[in-house]
Amino acid sequence: MQNQTLIQFFHWYYNEEQKLWTKVAKEASHLKSLGVTAVWLPPAYKSHNAAYDVGYAVYDLFDLGEFDQKGSLPTKYGSKDEYVQAIEALHQEGIAALADVVFNHKAGGDELEKIAVRTVNPEDRNEFTSDVFEIEAWTKFTFPGRQGKYSEFIWNHECFSGVDWAEDLQETAIYSIQNSYGEGFEAVPSTEFGNYDYLMFNDIDYRNRAVIEELKYWGEWVVETTGIDGFRLDAVKHINPDFIIEWIDHLNHKYSREFFIVAEDWNVEDIEGQLAYIETTGGRTQIFDSLLHHNFFLASKAGGEFDMSTIFEGTLVQVKPELAVTFVDNHDSQPLQALESYVEFWFRPLAYALILLRVQGIPCLFFPDLYGGIYDDKNEAGEDVHVELVGIPEVETMSKIRTALAYGEQRDYFDHSDCIGWTRAGDEEHENSGLAVLLSTGEDGFKQMELGAHFAGKTFVDALGNREEEVTIDENGWAEFYCKAGSVSVWVLKVG
Repeated sequence: MQNQTLIQFFHWYYNEEQKLWTKVAKEASHLKSLGVTAVWLPPAYKSHNAAYDVGYAVYDLFDLGEFDQKGSLPTKYGSKDEYVQAIEALHQEGIAALADVVFNHKAGGDELEKIAVRTVNPEDRNEFTSDVFEIEAWTKFTFPGRQGKYSEFIWNHECFSGVDWAEDLQETAIYSIQNSYGEGFEAVPSTEFGNYDYLMFNDIDYRNRAVIEELKYWGEWVVETTGIDGFRLDAVKHINPDFIIEWIDHLNHKYSREFFIVAEDWNVEDIEGQLAYIETTGGRTQIFDSLLHHNFFLASKAGGEFDMSTIFEGTLVQVKPELAVTFVDNHDSQPLQALESYVEFWFRPLAYALILLRVQGIPCLFFPDLYGGIYDDKNEAGEDVHVELVGIPEVETMSKIRTALAYGEQRDYFDHSDCIGWTRAGDEEHENSGLAVLLSTGEDGFKQMELGAHFAGKTFVDALGNREEEVTIDENGWAEFYCKAGSVSVWVLKVG
């Protein structure tokens, strides 16, 4: 059975002349050659800044670049037809497509409503800081460009529990909406700030049954309209988990299948929150291992001062590997983003070896690490900003190695603070499979490791080309393997 490999096929600063949906279709066969089994696509629906927005300021879930709304017919990434064609191109290569779903909030309302609100303490959202008063807010969504096609549902203040902008006052605050479904915010997984239900824009209220039914219907519509194979769920720690459970169960039952679903439950403090979410939702979703990403970030900053024998400690892939989706970075951790924690470039090949060439977890590649990217703009202070994201050639090589050779029993040698390694014994199903990985965050590294007696007398070479010597396996299946300082070597069977 082939190893699973995902790719996040976008990033925050994607600005290539070629629209992303077109690039997806053109790159499908290349992704297949890398062993990619599923592609996570960015939000495909219309945002409040249609032609420029990355996609997380959701306006209309039913507008996939089909209607003239918010100043544009296509989205930043292209038209509805191009989106569907991209998914079809992936399917032709046997690759699944994952839709990015933002169920926490909506943005860019069409009409103002006078609504009753109370302000809350931003540091403790359970604490009201005002009596009830009225504001005018953009809480009514009528989607005039779509004119009721696909859905006639109108969103109003009864669909939301909070907003952050009072149009009449021209003031920003966290306003708790006094609607028919209760005062205050819903119970959500995160208790940061007392209650972290409110994140941004118009916060969706899942105490409203009509909202739940509308989003279940949208799930059916998007599956049948696009042929999507699974979903990435955004910001789940801010969303009532009862809704997430019902939504997933509804689609799985409706289509008699289990959709691949991975949830973003961002946590870099401790694993207890993620384990609690898994328990609450009955393990219905994979979870991005943000804790492992954070370890990579810390290790890349600390260099030889970080104890690499502990790189997996406190991570989801260590405790619950069957539900862990591992990654080096994503759009939220990129430079200049709110969760900025970008792994230093020297460490990125080491980090990718740790997610691509081991048994545990499903790795997720990141678009800039294959394709690079440059971003020039101004920040909020009006200063020029230049971000250069350099492609990592080793990622493509290791991804191919994962598909072809990373099989069989895993033996770990995490017995040194700077230099760690592991071997994979290979299996009969995959020709020439088996490998040894050694990496060092300090000086040149070497380590005796066992591959297995079935490799006795065989010669291994570094597939990454960082070491030029050849290694011969002894009669007992052992050999001494090498790597350069601050580097990684992946030793594979020499053939031909």
